Formats: sequence, structure tokens, C-alpha cells
Amino acid sequence: MEKSQRSAGRFLRGRLSTAVITVLALLTFALAANAQVPTGFIVMFQPGTAEAARADSAQRAGAVMRFNYSIVDAIAVTALDANAFAILQQDRSVIAIIPDWPIYGDGAQLPSIGPAATGSTQTIPAGVKRVGVPRRGSNGNGIGVAIVDTGINFTHRDLAPANRWFSAFGKSCEDDNGHGTHVTGIVAALDNSVDVVGVAPSAKPYCVKVLNSTFTGSDSNLIAGLDWIFRNHAIVSPRIRAVNMSLGRNGTLNDDPALRAAVRKLYNLGIVMLVAAGNDPSLEVSQRVPAGYPEVLAIAATTAVDGQNSCLLASPIRADTATYFTTDGRYNPNKRIGITISAPGDEEEDIDILCSMVSALGILSTRAGGGTERRSGTSMATPHVTGIVARLMQSGMSGVENIRGFIRSSADRIGIAPLDSPTTGYSFDGEREGIARAP
Repeated sequence: MEKSQRSAGRFLRGRLSTAVITVLALLTFALAANAQVPTGFIVMFQPGTAEAARADSAQRAGAVMRFNYSIVDAIAVTALDANAFAILQQDRSVIAIIPDWPIYGDGAQLPSIGPAATGSTQTIPAGVKRVGVPRRGSNGNGIGVAIVDTGINFTHRDLAPANRWFSAFGKSCEDDNGHGTHVTGIVAALDNSVDVVGVAPSAKPYCVKVLNSTFTGSDSNLIAGLDWIFRNHAIVSPRIRAVNMSLGRNGTLNDDPALRAAVRKLYNLGIVMLVAAGNDPSLEVSQRVPAGYPEVLAIAATTAVDGQNSCLLASPIRADTATYFTTDGRYNPNKRIGITISAPGDEEEDIDILCSMVSALGILSTRAGGGTERRSGTSMATPHVTGIVARLMQSGMSGVENIRGFIRSSADRIGIAPLDSPTTGYSFDGEREGIARAP
């Protein structure tokens, strides 16, 4: 396996190496990338305030409005000067002015990206195999799945996205990063003779672009994407019944009630939203947004196959081990907060000959521009479960909690997996919820 297909991982417990400088640099970059600096403001209005009235309020204040939502009584505006802020605060129809926080894809940290492959035969990726596909029966046919991400490569030969789409940036929904295309392939790469096959190859992906080429968006972008789903889910064909969000951010004090309200609105419509838990093992999923919301299914990451071991003093990292980067957290059935299920976010994790470092071989899926590539993250774990949800829906299952309950009760190795990772900085404190399994 080529070195370029791997990402540097964590140290094994109790080991040090000269690679410490590299890891510290990567961690510093990750912390800087997650700095919480608002990109603007979200202005919330009294329930029932008409969209035209909200626009008038913004105009009177001299605020530049980016979005005027249907899903929540709110607008998004760019940065406000003191005068505009004061005018909006005095507006009797305004109930809150909250920061518009940046949001990021959850495959950005230490990605494992391999070179493009354009073979003439189809490969069944290890992650797809691990969740039990291919299998006779459902394949997601007739189920629309919104991919809320960086976009989709519409001309990829192994993808067939719907011709209805949304971009928070206007213009195009084309993927200018690659993350969204990779996620889409895990859900719904076609069952043909080339590249890879997805978990639900007959599901119909809808492009909802809320992240840009640098893997960055905002709460307002995400609400805009959910707003498009809210307005269009029932009028497109096939209907949008599941939403994949391989993105998120760390929560803040008095966090964004507008985003939570938008998520709740889709939940009440019976739309299943699956969210990447995050790529920081020092956090609980309850500290993540929107993965910490009770209305979503939060997905953690595991390995798909046994890893290689060049160290005689350590045991290999087995399949179904929690990846070195995954955020976790025990599921509370009363609050519905915590990890719903785990799924492959790495193909394997290997130990080097010095017994000091773990490297990851990423999940194989579709690449923007054609062919395939490998990436790692809870971003990659989440679409495996989204594909399972599409298959369940095709089989006649509905209702968010019905589907959550079935996925949890039918999981593989409940009470055993995820296995503990041997890497430093990792402390598994969730339940052994098992590995998602396709029907």
C-alpha cells in the first residue's frame, strides 16, 4: 500500500518518537482551524413575522441580508456595525441576535487521501463490505438523500445526483473540494462495472452545498441548506427522506437556537438526519453541533479490517476498533443524546516498525474529477449509516426513532465493539453500541 494513501496517526500509548514535532504541528493547525470567530449574525424574530417584514427590518438597520428563511423565523446578515446592531436590538419584532459561527467538514483533520484510481472494474470498498453490502433485497431505490456538504461532482461516471440542488454560495453545486463527492459515493455510488459501489446504490443523492473549497461554511449556510430541504423535500422526486451531514463544530455557550429549531423542524417531518460525531477524542459528542442534538443520529468511526503490524511488541489494531480520531459519548436513551451507532471511518490502522506511531488507510470512494481516492474521518463513517437508512426506508420503515431503534438493536457486536484504540490521547467513554449493519 502506497505511503501517500495513508495519514499520520497518534502515538501508541507510552511511546515517543522524533515524529512528535510533526504531530504537534498538525494539532496546532487543527486547533487554529476550529477557532470560533463568528462570520456574521443570525437575527431571530417573533414567531409568525413575515419574511417581507424581516427584510424591512434589515433594510431599516442598514444590514446586508444573506438569507431569509422559511424553516425558522430568522434572517442571516453580514457583520453589523454598532448603529445597525442598536437599531435591530430596538426592533420589537426581534427576539435575539446571535453569532453566526463557522462550521467545518468532519473529514478535515488528518485526511488520508490517495492518488486517483480509474480502473475498469468495480471494487466493493472494505467499509461497504463491513456493514454487510452487497446483500440481496433493498438498495435504496426510490429514496432521496440530501448530501449537505461541499457539493457533488455531477459528471462523475459512478454517481447519478438529482438535477435539483441548492448552493449557499449561489452559482453552482459542483464540488470544489472533493469531500462531498467522496461522501456521496459511500452512500450511493452506482452498482455498475467501474470504480466503487455504495451502501445504497439506487438511492438518489441531492446536492446541498453549504461548505466551500476550503471546507468551511457557517451556521447560516447550514440553516439555508436545511431550509431548502424543508421547502423542497416533498415536491422533488424521489422525496428527500434522509440527510447526511458530515460536518459540525464545537458547541458554544447559549448556542444557536435558530439552527436547533431548523433541525427540529425536519425531525418533526420524519426526515432522518445523520451527523458525523467529530474527529476529536478529547470531546464528548454532546459538546458538538449539530451532532449533540437529540433529533439527529450521531455516528462515530471504527476500522473496517484488521491492520498491519510491523512492531513485534504490540498486537495488531483489529477491525471494529474505534479510530484514533473519533469523538464518542455514551448514548442516553432518555435524552437521545450520544453516539447512535459506529461505522467504518478508516479501512485500517497500522503500527510502524518503531512501535511508536499508528497510520491510517482511508475509506475508498469516489473522487471529484473522476476515479476514486481514500479519506478518513467520522465524515466517512456517517454515509455508511445514511445508506443503511435509505435501504430501511425502501423496505417500508419510517419514523426517526423507529429507525434509530432498529439500527441500534440490529447492530453487529453490540456490547463488544467499538474495541479500544491503543493510541495515546484516546479514552473510550461511550457504550459498546456495535457496528451498523445493513438490512
